[in-house]
Amino acid sequence: MTQQSILVVDDEAPMRKLLVGNLKASGYAVQLAMDGTEAVKLIEEHIFDLLLLDINMPGPNGLHVLQAVRRDAQVPVLMLSGRGRERDIVEALDLGADDYLSKPFGIAELLARVKALLRRGTAGAGGPFPAYRYQGLEVDFGARRAKVDGVEVPLTRREFEVLAYLARNAGKILLHREVLQAVWGGQYGSESDYVWTFVQRIRRKIEPDRAHPRYVLTEPGVGYRLPAAA
Repeated sequence: MTQQSILVVDDEAPMRKLLVGNLKASGYAVQLAMDGTEAVKLIEEHIFDLLLLDINMPGPNGLHVLQAVRRDAQVPVLMLSGRGRERDIVEALDLGADDYLSKPFGIAELLARVKALLRRGTAGAGGPFPAYRYQGLEVDFGARRAKVDGVEVPLTRREFEVLAYLARNAGKILLHREVLQAVWGGQYGSESDYVWTFVQRIRRKIEPDRAHPRYVLTEPGVGYRLPAAA
């Protein structure tokens, strides 16, 4: 079985040593970058299954690297940072990060999140569900593709997972926590900003008028829903 490959990007030697040792002990192939410039070069030269990306680095910081990655690739990205403020988390998610872990963190929690991101990165989205269609929106679960009025929408992997979960449950009101745990994993529960941020990202891409959504509807104080297929 081929080892899954992870790029660790962090300018602090003790943190790199901690991450590499535990990831290798868990069976992953690991490469290192000490700053943003080296990270971008390695990403251009190699294919990785996951990026662990620190925000605070010399040169291009983690957010700049994330922006560069998202222009061309859908590789899962877990941001690592000593910044635990809500606005920092929202900014990273809004730029396309899949998850965010504040330092200091426990190794068990890190490995659980790595495993969840890699599992979702390799899992298929097929199944018995027919494509969802409603007033110009089409969500094809097997092809992992969404279209609006016949034009494909450039969704990231995680954006598609959120939209697909809503579409699979079209007509039902889904709680924030329910969406969070279905898409990110059962160990999540308090990261309420994740769902809100990704819903905003999806709306920017699929809604004709974000001020008056047609597809991703908000149920105030409860959650979200997509209209039943028609």
